[in-house]
Formats: sequence, structure tokens, C-alpha cells
Amino acid sequence: MSNSSSISHFLLLPLADTRQLQLLHFCLFLGISLAALLANGLIISTVACGHHLHTPMFFFLLNLALTDLGCICTTVPKAMHNSLWDTRNISYEGCVAQLFLFVFFLSAEFSLLTIMSYDRYVSVCKPLHYRTLLGSRACAHMAAAAWASAFLYSLLHMANTFSLPLCHGNVLGQFFCEIPHILKLSCSKSYLREFGLLAVSACLSFGCFVFIVFSYVQIFRVVLRIPSEQGRHKAFSTCLPHLAVVSMFVSTATLAYLKPPSVSSPSLDLALSILYSVVPPALNPLIYSLRNQDLKAAILRNQELKAAVWTLMTGCFQEH
Repeated sequence: MSNSSSISHFLLLPLADTRQLQLLHFCLFLGISLAALLANGLIISTVACGHHLHTPMFFFLLNLALTDLGCICTTVPKAMHNSLWDTRNISYEGCVAQLFLFVFFLSAEFSLLTIMSYDRYVSVCKPLHYRTLLGSRACAHMAAAAWASAFLYSLLHMANTFSLPLCHGNVLGQFFCEIPHILKLSCSKSYLREFGLLAVSACLSFGCFVFIVFSYVQIFRVVLRIPSEQGRHKAFSTCLPHLAVVSMFVSTATLAYLKPPSVSSPSLDLALSILYSVVPPALNPLIYSLRNQDLKAAILRNQELKAAVWTLMTGCFQEH
């Protein structure tokens, strides 16, 4: 029996038992992470450089892309490293940092998704008040509130989780440091305090989810009055994928954190964690951003400009 002060590292869940499957998981994670990095990086650079994209919607999209990059970069690289080098170790300090950053980016992402649903609600249902309700100062305050609340929330969870004595070894049943699996190692009833905090967090998340659903219901009511069938189809094809991703995000995260131990298994925990930590950051750029015509046009213009500059530079080098 050991306590948390004597633990120097944790052992993470191996993604596979055979070397071939480990390399397969490495390649899958590599492909997902590269796609997410490329798509989110493209969105960030395009919105930051395109002055005509400096609107509330694209401002929040830029912030969402930052949280997606953070989520992917917090958990996936370590899983790829462990799969490639056939190891399970993560240092105690690395586990603390990973848990803090993961909760930080995850909670900031959900806050931003809630704000984005409000942005869409105002733009569709109250277009005449859009500039008043979502001015530049209001948008900056909402984004700052999302990031600040996420920081305090993750700091509270990290301090509460790692203040517990850990007496049941150092083996985690997950491929990254996740709160429920660290709590399983605790030998103190103080872990009930953290479970209570998770329950409160789940209630707050459910409240945000209800707000998101209510916003989209109001949007659908307005969209159904559109006489053009093409317009209705465009609105539904944009809003329904948003709701699908948010629903998957909330349901899988809530189930992963609040499910009873009796239904826990390594395969179920792994599937749930991938569904709420890896899939949304990879899908969000496609669903929220890259289907937007203005953003696609700006990306194409940037690529054409870069190609022209590259052609000019190579031509100058060849002349010299």
C-alpha cells in the first residue's frame, strides 16, 4: 500500500495487446490528430488574417478551434508515444498537467458551444438586435468568461483530485489521466467530495445543454416559416449536425464521469473517452466551420495567394 506522495508515475491503459494493433492505433491517432491540427490551424490562420471575417460568429469559431487543438494535443500525443514505444508510463507531474489541461479545454469548449448557440439564436430570431446584443465588447466578455471559468473549474478539480491519498496502486484504466479512474485509486472517503463536485458539474452541463436545445428549437421555429425549401434545407443541414455533436459530447462525457462502477469496463471506458475527447475536436472544424461558404472562400483566396507568392519567389530564385 502506498500513498500519493510516494507515487512517481502512473501506468495508463494500453490500447492493444499485440504490437501490430499498437502500431495500428498509432497510425489512427496520427491521422486523426494531423487532420484536426490541419483543419483547426487553417481556421485560426484564416479568421485571424481575414479582416472581413472579424464578426462574432467567426470570433467564436476561432476560440472553438483553439479549444479543439488543446484537447487533441493534451491526450493524443502521449497515447501515440505509448503505442509507438510500447510503454504505459506517465509521470505524476505529467498526469497532473494532463488532467488540468484536459478539463480546462473541455470545459472551455462546452462553454463556447453554448455561447455559439446563443449567437445563432440572436442572428436568426432577433437579427435587428444582433449588433446591440453581440457587439465586440460583449463577445470579448463572453469569451473571456468562458476561458476564465474553465481555468477556475479545472484548477478546482485538479486540486481536489490530487489532494486525495492514493492507496490502491498507480494503474489507471484509461489511456489518459481521467478523474474517475484516479478516484478509484483513493483509499479515503474524501473522494465523495469530488464526486459531489462532478455531480454539480453534470447539472451545470445539463443546464447548458438545455439552453442549447432551446436555442435551436427557437431557430427551427423561425426556419420553418422560410418559404424557400432550399433555405430550410440549408438551415437544417447546418443546425442538426451541431446538435448531434453536442448531444454526443454531453451524453458520452456524462456517462464516462457519472456511470456506476458496476457497468465499467476497459473497452467501454475507452470507447466513451474517444467519443467525447477525440472525435468532437476532429469533427468540429468540418461541421462548424469548413461548411461555411464565407470561410471556404477565404481559405481558397489564402491558398491562391500563397501559391502566387510561392511561384513568384521560386521564379526570382531561378533568375538569380
